[in-house]
Amino acid sequence: MPAAPLLSLTWTDEVTGRRGHLVVDRLVRGVCSGGLRMREGCTLEEVTGLARGMSLKEALHYDPEARYVPLGGAKGGIDCDPRDPEAYGLLVRYLRAVRPYVESCWTTGEDLGLSQDLVDRAATEAGLVSSVQAVYPLLDDEAAARARLADAFAVEVDGIGLDELAGGCGVAESVLTALDRAGVPYAGTRVALQGFGTMGGATARFLTRAGLTVVAVADVKGTIANPDGLDVEALLFARDAHGTVDRAVLRPGDRELPGDAWLSAEAEVLVPAAVSYAIGADEQGRIRARWIAEAANMPVLPEAEASLHARGVTVLPDVVVNSATNAWWWWTLFGDVGADADEAFAYTRRSMRALVELVLARAAADGTTPRAAAHAVAAERLPVIAERFGSHR
Repeated sequence: MPAAPLLSLTWTDEVTGRRGHLVVDRLVRGVCSGGLRMREGCTLEEVTGLARGMSLKEALHYDPEARYVPLGGAKGGIDCDPRDPEAYGLLVRYLRAVRPYVESCWTTGEDLGLSQDLVDRAATEAGLVSSVQAVYPLLDDEAAARARLADAFAVEVDGIGLDELAGGCGVAESVLTALDRAGVPYAGTRVALQGFGTMGGATARFLTRAGLTVVAVADVKGTIANPDGLDVEALLFARDAHGTVDRAVLRPGDRELPGDAWLSAEAEVLVPAAVSYAIGADEQGRIRARWIAEAANMPVLPEAEASLHARGVTVLPDVVVNSATNAWWWWTLFGDVGADADEAFAYTRRSMRALVELVLARAAADGTTPRAAAHAVAAERLPVIAERFGSHR
């Protein structure tokens, strides 16, 4: 059993009766990092698991030569559909309630259901300087660091913000590293994705530009599929803020299928990039892919992963695959990369490829899953970080 988190709290909104949660798994140098999600049914148990995952992600990116020093792990969650008319007011009230933690120790940002722009707007209304202000005392030059991050958020590449693309670049590089280790060519490798928002959409772009073929995309309306490949760029620019694609852009060869059809798509790679707990014991039996890259947090349940592993399906775990989103913020703020897309992508690719190679090699050597290998690597790094920088749990 994992150790209990340092802090766990549940807040009840006096206006709607809805609940929000905050879990701080651990602090490093007095600070922790983890996004804020909003979804109907979000639970304290879910947020606790996500906070633990953030501690592991931070540890996995520890590089003693880098300016960025890993932080502790945390997570916030609000039980509400982000499309609900009351969602924004609820978000502001939640941030007011947890304001002392954001001011003192918890750095947060966008996650499932929330964009960074929305979090920033609500944070300002809640009286906060920034959603990451707790890290400012750790910076050598706060003004320069804040300007660098603001400049980076203003960068766009072919109509999509660098902040949105960084995470997808990391997911895509994880997939490409696994293909390279297996000697599988990119051309002819098919991909199916669940979720076409920030992470799923960016991942689809990077994979198609690398030569892979996206054959299925699932959003809240169902699955869009084409065995010859979807026009990813057209779909990207036909999305709403929640990743729902306007079906008016579909081509004659594109088919509309049920929402869960992505699971059984004829594809070598599946990318669950939407909700947690998407693949359970029943769902895993429908999967024909060789790799599953967890772009979402906790999409594959443990019993499903055990069955998948037994039949030769490799699950590339979330603590590795989607970790570049968080890391890019800190690489930029601490000064490891500048406000430049090419520099950010190159740094992300190098870092993610090294990490995925390490985890897959460890899994092969230990005869275990990549998730177990990633946890083992993180477990070895956490005491080093604690001894060098101070860690509290």
